[in-house]
Amino acid sequence: MAKSAKKKASKSAKSKKKPAARKTAKKKSSGRKPNAAFMAPVTPSAALSEVVGSKPLPRTELTKKLWQYIKKNNLQDPKNRRMINADDRLKPIFGGKGQVNMFDMTKLVNKHVKA
Repeated sequence: MAKSAKKKASKSAKSKKKPAARKTAKKKSSGRKPNAAFMAPVTPSAALSEVVGSKPLPRTELTKKLWQYIKKNNLQDPKNRRMINADDRLKPIFGGKGQVNMFDMTKLVNKHVKA
């Protein structure tokens, strides 16, 4: 009799399993909207316009163009990739420093933009 009780219990446990959830084709939105401050165009200073151009552009595009310039001219330090070596165009932006940390670079670049 003990065997039949175990079989009934195992059958009822199997039947109570939930069916697999269906995958939906829609992506769930994360609920985040892009910050309008990043998309607002800023005007670069004369020193910065030599690198990224003189037209007003959003901060995101300004950062992309700055990194394109750095990579094109091979200005990242080969041993420590977080350090950016300044050439003649970047020295005035970096406050006359020859080498700047990439995180400090954003602070220095913000001094050269007008909202």
